[in-house]
Amino acid sequence: MALTETSRRGVAAAVCVLALIASTWAVTGYVGRVAAAETQPDKPGSGRAEPSRTADSDQPVVKLTPSQQTQIGLETAALEAAPHPEQFRAYGAVLDISRITELANSYANAQAQLQTAQAKLEVAKSAYDRTKNLVDSAALPKKEAETAEGTLRVDKAALTAAESQLRTLAATAQQEWGPVIGRGIVARSPAVVGLIERDQLLVQVTLPPGVAVSGTPGTALAQAPTRNANIDLQYISPATRTDPRIQGLSYFFSVPGDSGLLPGMNTTVYVPSGKTYEGVFIEDTAIVRWQGRSWVYLRVSPDSFRRHPISMDQPVSDDDYVVRDIPSGSEIVMRGAQVLLSEEAKSELRGGDDD
Repeated sequence: MALTETSRRGVAAAVCVLALIASTWAVTGYVGRVAAAETQPDKPGSGRAEPSRTADSDQPVVKLTPSQQTQIGLETAALEAAPHPEQFRAYGAVLDISRITELANSYANAQAQLQTAQAKLEVAKSAYDRTKNLVDSAALPKKEAETAEGTLRVDKAALTAAESQLRTLAATAQQEWGPVIGRGIVARSPAVVGLIERDQLLVQVTLPPGVAVSGTPGTALAQAPTRNANIDLQYISPATRTDPRIQGLSYFFSVPGDSGLLPGMNTTVYVPSGKTYEGVFIEDTAIVRWQGRSWVYLRVSPDSFRRHPISMDQPVSDDDYVVRDIPSGSEIVMRGAQVLLSEEAKSELRGGDDD
């Protein structure tokens, strides 16, 4: 049925109204999306200076209100970078010192033999002098003097052999263990006695090939295989041989016998290089471990925190580290970092459930 002119005009007007409404909705939606994009900050806490961007700086932000922070005992500190001694990562091996014990005992026996030879020679010399006087006065036949002289010569030879044995053992000790430990074996010094009695253990520390330290190391830090702690090592002397597996410079260090190390164990050792570098001093309580890496939390706003990766290759004590890759002046979570990690993990789980 044909439409009247009035009907056609009404349909056209309705179409125009619908088109206008659709256009208005489209424009309104676009403006809303632009406004949302403009008002949403790039990062939580954008009013506060962010840490320097790294490959891992896009870690999710954990938010806690001030009351929640107080409830978990969260503490932060703004830490400044400062010069610290640089350390090399080296390879440590706890040595079996049975050879030192053997040399010390052999030297003590050789000393006893020397003293015996000296005593015999003195007796033989006195006997020879008396016999010779009696032979000269015709109180004894000449053959008695010859017998006494032969005994004297034998005892002189024995003394010479005992002296030679003592010198050989002293030289062997220094060749095998260096002048410091070698002389300690000869003198039976307290340091060597401590090794023999297991009050101290001997650790050979070998640097990576091509690495050298300035001067003598003095002290070093070893990681205890049986507990999460570092052990102080005391420098003794340069080693007389290197570890054939590493082919680097080697040193002898001592470590307390109750440190948890045992002869035959291998451990990582940090040796001072003699140089310094800029880094932030961080206690172990600020560090969390996640996905095979170590992290700290940085405050990015009054109620926001972000996980930041760190390297722990510069320990300074049992539970303290100097970290290079944290911007100086960053506000670091010193207490409560583990709670933040738990909250972050919960948020990720909730986000995964939503997906």
